[in-house]
Amino acid sequence: MAPNLKTVVSSATRTVEISRDGPTVIIGERINPTGRKVVLQALKEGNFDIVRKDAIDQVAAGAAILDVNAGVPGADEPALLQQVMRTVMEVTDVPLCIDTANPAALEAALKSYNGKALINSVNGEERSLNAVLPLVKEYNAAVIGLCMDDNGIPETPEKRLAVAAKIIERATKLGIDVADVIIDPLALTMGADSKAGWIALQTTELVVQEFGINISMGASNISFGMPDRRYINSTFIAMAIHAGLTCPITNPLVPEVAIAILAADLCMGRDDYGMRWIQAYRKRSKEAAAAQQQ
Repeated sequence: MAPNLKTVVSSATRTVEISRDGPTVIIGERINPTGRKVVLQALKEGNFDIVRKDAIDQVAAGAAILDVNAGVPGADEPALLQQVMRTVMEVTDVPLCIDTANPAALEAALKSYNGKALINSVNGEERSLNAVLPLVKEYNAAVIGLCMDDNGIPETPEKRLAVAAKIIERATKLGIDVADVIIDPLALTMGADSKAGWIALQTTELVVQEFGINISMGASNISFGMPDRRYINSTFIAMAIHAGLTCPITNPLVPEVAIAILAADLCMGRDDYGMRWIQAYRKRSKEAAAAQQQ
């Protein structure tokens, strides 16, 4: 098995280390208009209040990095993305994960960012590799690599591993540190393919064994279209952490998910004397008592 590598990202004032030797790093997913009509409408209107609230709430709930997406149809994405980033940075100092498929918006965001950003994302398509990886190198960023290429999303863990290998090879040829490449095995919905969770878990194990790099995924995707999603998501995340997941993109405001991550870290020996678990329990107990008094 390859040694566990450490990915470091930062804001102007805070550094976050991602590795299997430390606690799971939550990347908060909520600042994204895709699938969230309330965010989409607010950004269309130039209203950033919900962005501020989402940033504050997610960090308070345990997010160490915030994913920031400004993909509003018809909008000037480079300008809007920078505005959303500025809004987030006004209320929190956690590092940002810049989430865009628009190379112009990505470069504009990287130019204005003070720190080492995480980019979401590159994939194995030639167009993506040629557009994104030079920016990763130029701006000394870290990047999430999606296990898909010009042939689409591979159906087997072995083929997804091959895409991961391609992304890593192309990145390192440009002089990008392999530790700055985080692989996303792609968690697709089990509502459409009952093997989707198993494939993501198996791909995670293969990538970790081969390269020792960090693993991310949009973990909430796994339950799309299913009832009681919070239970599916929390169980899947705990299993994925055991397989090698280190920085899920998820919603920390879902109690079941946040608790499952803490429990998985405890079970994996990443919570000395259970102190993080105990602190979280005390916080939940205090909040529950306060709610009863209202």
